[in-house]
Amino acid sequence: MTTETTDARTPPVAVWQVLERMSREELLAWRTAEVKGRPSAAERNLDMPYPFGWYPALLSAELAIGEVRPLRYFGTDLVIWRGEDGQVRMLDAYCRHLGAHMGHGGKVNGNNIECPFHAWQYNGEGVVEHIPYSRTIPPQVKRPCPTQWPVTEANRWIWFWYHPEGIAPLWEVEHVPEATDPAWTDYDVFEWNVWGNLQNMAENGVDAAHFKYIHGAANVPEYEFSWDHFWRSARLFVRLGTPQGEVNGEIAYKNIGPGQSYTRFTGISETLLIACITPVDKDHCVARFCFTQPKAQAAGPRAGAARAIIKDICKQFDQDKVVWDRQRYLEKPLVCAGDGPIAQFRQWYAKFYVTPGAGPAAMAAE
Repeated sequence: MTTETTDARTPPVAVWQVLERMSREELLAWRTAEVKGRPSAAERNLDMPYPFGWYPALLSAELAIGEVRPLRYFGTDLVIWRGEDGQVRMLDAYCRHLGAHMGHGGKVNGNNIECPFHAWQYNGEGVVEHIPYSRTIPPQVKRPCPTQWPVTEANRWIWFWYHPEGIAPLWEVEHVPEATDPAWTDYDVFEWNVWGNLQNMAENGVDAAHFKYIHGAANVPEYEFSWDHFWRSARLFVRLGTPQGEVNGEIAYKNIGPGQSYTRFTGISETLLIACITPVDKDHCVARFCFTQPKAQAAGPRAGAARAIIKDICKQFDQDKVVWDRQRYLEKPLVCAGDGPIAQFRQWYAKFYVTPGAGPAAMAAE
């Protein structure tokens, strides 16, 4: 029996009808547009807890000293700012005085955020340090806000720690050397809104069969998996169909918790992808892909191949998005031989969901 090699640049049948007729402008608009008329999060079984961990908020370059920005993640309105000392701070957005959103019109005063409504000044823990028209500060706002958002910077991104019960960070953000290596290019950034669930998206990484039937890989890839308490990694060995025939390729990725992910691609052109995906609401994630490549490849004789691999990776995410935007979460899926270690993935992922009242010791030891 002969097996035809699929051109890796050709969208396979499963998503062809959705993507084939889009112009470049239409595709870019589709990537971020809301999916109208979709079932509710509850109807799709997406009304589940958010997993705890470090998550990307903004590119570091998107927040200058003295700048304030509104954000919404984890079903919560937030305000983020960079103080005059260069440090980033983040709080729940609404002033504890009369409820103004400090991300809209608020300003930096020293290292504090100043509310636009009555100029109450908050430090990074949410303590009110100054009310310009009052001789006294109410004792309730002299204490830190009950919800804290620890922040750090790594890999040219601002990261924040989410935990539904306020537990302090259980691990650190991993630094990826290529992200700040001067021999590698600046980030090439692409953005999507995915109207789905973070766990469904992450499960793709162990779903071996979909690489052939959604992405047109010439074969179902072989995997090597490693699992640890807070991280997992894998190497995928694939044969990529190209107009010149099959090319051996390798995809190596690592996840540290549910919120930090990076992938190295080899075979056509060496490429690092920092995948920055953060839940906005139960059925909405914002995804930003940051690509960097060796400058010698990106601007050398293989520059065309370097650009093509980025285009193809984004095309693959487009193909997945067609499914994710309408996918239902199945608590007990029917799996078969060749599906990949979906059960093992779910067992690993489950440790990032909090059992109410479990406490920090139990969660760290699970």
